[in-house]
Amino acid sequence: MKRSVLHSAKTVLFGTAIWLTTAVVSQAACPAVTVSNPQGIAGKYRQQFELSEFQSLANCKLAFKGNPDAAKLNSRINGNPRNVASVKNRLPAEPLVSAPYDRIGSYGGTLDAISNATESGTSDFLSIRHVNLVRYSDDLKTIVPMVAKGWEWNNDFTQLTFYLRKGHKWSDGAPFTAEDVKFWYDNLALDSNVIEKPKDYVLVAGKRMFVDALNETTVRFYLPSPKPGLLAHFATSYAQAFQPKHFLGQFHPDINANADKLAMKAGFKKGLDVIKAYFGNSDWTDTASPLLNSKDKVAKLPADVMPTLESHITVAETTEGRHFVANPYFFMVDTAGNQLPYISELDEVYANDHQVRLLKMINGEIDYKAQSVALADAPLLLDNQKKGNYSIDIKPGINHHSFAFNVTSENLVKRALFGDFRFRKAMSIAINRDELNEVAYFGQGEPHQYTAIFPLPDFVDQKWKTFAIEYDPNGAKELLAEAGMKDVDGDGILELPDGSKYVMNLQFASQGMPAPVIELVAQYWTNVGVKTTVKEVTPDEYRSAQSANQLDVMAWEKGQPLAVVLGNNKLWIPPFDGYFDLRAGMLWGEYLDTNGASGVKPPAYTKQLQADIDAFQSTPVGTAKSNEIGNRLVATMVSNLLFIGTVQSSSPIYHRNVVKNFTQFKTASYDYYRTFPYRPFQWFIEE
Repeated sequence: MKRSVLHSAKTVLFGTAIWLTTAVVSQAACPAVTVSNPQGIAGKYRQQFELSEFQSLANCKLAFKGNPDAAKLNSRINGNPRNVASVKNRLPAEPLVSAPYDRIGSYGGTLDAISNATESGTSDFLSIRHVNLVRYSDDLKTIVPMVAKGWEWNNDFTQLTFYLRKGHKWSDGAPFTAEDVKFWYDNLALDSNVIEKPKDYVLVAGKRMFVDALNETTVRFYLPSPKPGLLAHFATSYAQAFQPKHFLGQFHPDINANADKLAMKAGFKKGLDVIKAYFGNSDWTDTASPLLNSKDKVAKLPADVMPTLESHITVAETTEGRHFVANPYFFMVDTAGNQLPYISELDEVYANDHQVRLLKMINGEIDYKAQSVALADAPLLLDNQKKGNYSIDIKPGINHHSFAFNVTSENLVKRALFGDFRFRKAMSIAINRDELNEVAYFGQGEPHQYTAIFPLPDFVDQKWKTFAIEYDPNGAKELLAEAGMKDVDGDGILELPDGSKYVMNLQFASQGMPAPVIELVAQYWTNVGVKTTVKEVTPDEYRSAQSANQLDVMAWEKGQPLAVVLGNNKLWIPPFDGYFDLRAGMLWGEYLDTNGASGVKPPAYTKQLQADIDAFQSTPVGTAKSNEIGNRLVATMVSNLLFIGTVQSSSPIYHRNVVKNFTQFKTASYDYYRTFPYRPFQWFIEE
């Protein structure tokens, strides 16, 4: 697994993936090729074919069939044309042909899922229906076509061209074209009225790209400097590089001069407000739809939710959950010509209580779950597999449970203490990771310092995995004393350097870190004199407090594979991740965002990190220069102990046995976007 991840970008970033096969094929019926039974038909990719490629290899003509309930499902999509087109006219001229893992599926059924809450823990479910321009294959090393039929780099990685599918349609039947990619970039991703600050992945070393729609099916990204990892970003990100211009554009003043008037008719002040109601104000694709955020106005809008290219589309949403139906215009078929997805409906309920979610899994009330399933849950889940008719697979993770102290605390005494390397090292070596591994991870993990990149590539000095992870409570006490903490009143609890009493409140959400890990770490810190209490909160409460700079210590899972780091710099620039993740140095980030007008000036090593990540992303992976920069990145991050790692471990993946074509995952990881490489659109339900 480690080696395959390490080679991810190296094996794919330099290639061209364009199918231009025009072979004449016969009219014979096509064989029902599957991954388990390829029938001697091997294309460029193991799991999928372009239509012309498949027909040429199989010497056949594929006949298309659709879900017999397509018309009924379409009628539930408010805003869609009443009469659904024939399946031939719903598909692109050359749909993507997917080989199911085990067998050709059957239509129908509802996949039941459970999430923590709206916008919290939903990545599990989002990844079931997710699409992007490209994706990783399930080997986690090969980038393959998806929405895009192919791609091509120029020689110096400053131009990336995508070739789209002729006749591809949005879920409302409108054409999907290169203009939808350009619209996403120019009018959403770079419009501060929609997204306040551009995300790193839409920039190259802090500078914008330019996107040009060369024709309906060809779109080109012009980069101001090389960024070979941009392709890997599109293969791993939940943020989609396309949005429906025909739909959202009517409410954008740069596209439609009457955008505001149109919005006012629907009860909004201006067109951009409508865009935010549909699209949200970030790149997160699971923000609440108008069905939830504008319930009183949705009747006057042209559709309940905006059109999508995903396998399913929302038709109902409340604070208790969401419901989806199959996209009648989805662009994939199986090797028998059946339009995907097989599963007609998806149902998602919200439950913040971990025990409630666990009970529903044990009882077999849901069909799939990976996020927020802790290793500590594994014994109980394994014991009840037969009773609940489900299977549990325990797979290695990539990111792991880590802590960070608030180095920009509003309390200046705490800021100075947390900013002292001696304090942070003391808190790291106070943790008994061997015991933590045995008690909280059942001995299945590996004590590991936070290194940002997981697994740690071979080009990085492996010593950083074990930097300051030795268990040394006496050494921790000495360092705390050097940092100015003293037991003033002799009660065994250390006071702050100014003599004031201090109890560190460790707030956590089970979505980001299991309770047993939190409780043990809190005890280790208390044992060396830093009294620590524990409070469980909801994920949204945690994130709000973290973003508001209100927490003394933060706790969440953290880290990315090399494939993600190649295209996204957020782990390396203050505050070192996004809203949904573990962050530190919130006021450092504010300082950078405001060019020093507010916030707190970051230390010098953060400038080195920024310079190195820009250089790393501009250099082809695997070269000597790239290896040198990558090693320095990790060394700078780890040697400053801004984040403190614990144990690299595994997590359970749950699915009910009625879900077919469900394959073995390589990793229990958010970073490859959960189910995304494993093609959930070819799952089907067989009760």
